[in-house]
Amino acid sequence: MEQVGKPAPDRNEQFEYINAKAQEFINADEPVISVDAKKKENLGNFKNPGTEYRKQKDPQIVLDHDFPINELGKVIPYGVYILKENTGFINLGTDHDTAEFSVESIFKWWDAIGRNTFPNATKIFITCDSGVSNSVRGRLWKQQLAEFSKVTGLEVHVSHFPSGASKWNKIEHRMFCYISKN
Repeated sequence: MEQVGKPAPDRNEQFEYINAKAQEFINADEPVISVDAKKKENLGNFKNPGTEYRKQKDPQIVLDHDFPINELGKVIPYGVYILKENTGFINLGTDHDTAEFSVESIFKWWDAIGRNTFPNATKIFITCDSGVSNSVRGRLWKQQLAEFSKVTGLEVHVSHFPSGASKWNKIEHRMFCYISKN
């Protein structure tokens, strides 16, 4: 297989830095979260190529087509995966994958789970890819995180995974793979 483009010369060092920083935060009992949004999904009882355990001769009845049902609409799952706890949180949006939606999801996780799980937290480390809502160049993403910091009192640290390495984001294989099945 032919390689396209030149790999970043410091790619491995980027991964080592992210892992070392995450471990530093975990050792200090500070939250380390991995965040990402999945693609919009049609709501309804559609066929899914994933697997689900069911009693024999009791198949799941599904629609025979995947046309959207306008009355039900679509949903965007935005996930927050907590590395130390090996737990996750999903916020479902119905509009667009934006910076506001991304940080709102982190706010909701903090209010529902984070503040109780990490009552003495003074800072938070967020790992993410450079997707639509949490782009490394996104000014609105940074502004929204600054607002999150102001409201929660947490010092926010963010590391983006290098281009083409979003599958290194822990949420992808620790949480979203199970959501994709269902």
